[in-house]
Amino acid sequence: MPRPHSNEPRLALLPTPRRSCRFGKPMSHVFCSQDCAGNHEEDDKKVRRREKNRVAAQRSRKKQTQKADKLHEEYESLEQENTSLKKEIGKLTDEMKHLSEVLKDHEKICPLLHCTMNFVTIPRPDALSSCLPR
Repeated sequence: MPRPHSNEPRLALLPTPRRSCRFGKPMSHVFCSQDCAGNHEEDDKKVRRREKNRVAAQRSRKKQTQKADKLHEEYESLEQENTSLKKEIGKLTDEMKHLSEVLKDHEKICPLLHCTMNFVTIPRPDALSSCLPR
């Protein structure tokens, strides 16, 4: 290889670096200046910030999933309670119908309903006992 002339810059002898920083400057100590090193520090800060943000996003998604799971469990519990209460309403409705029928049957034979004293506000124990089944 011929020697360069003395007026040529020495940089021509250095191999061209293959890697470069994100600012397009080569990453060799010869070419990378102080401000580029500062930019690399900024890049490191960005990387740390992105990592921190990624971890925070994961934590947020996990918290959101846990909240959704809790709401789903509460929903299922309330659905079970609702089904149970509907069954109880059905049973109580059936009991009410039965007791209404019993009352209607009793009204037909009850002497107190036919008594002229049925408007008295103080019930008489002897009259009530005659009305009750034995």
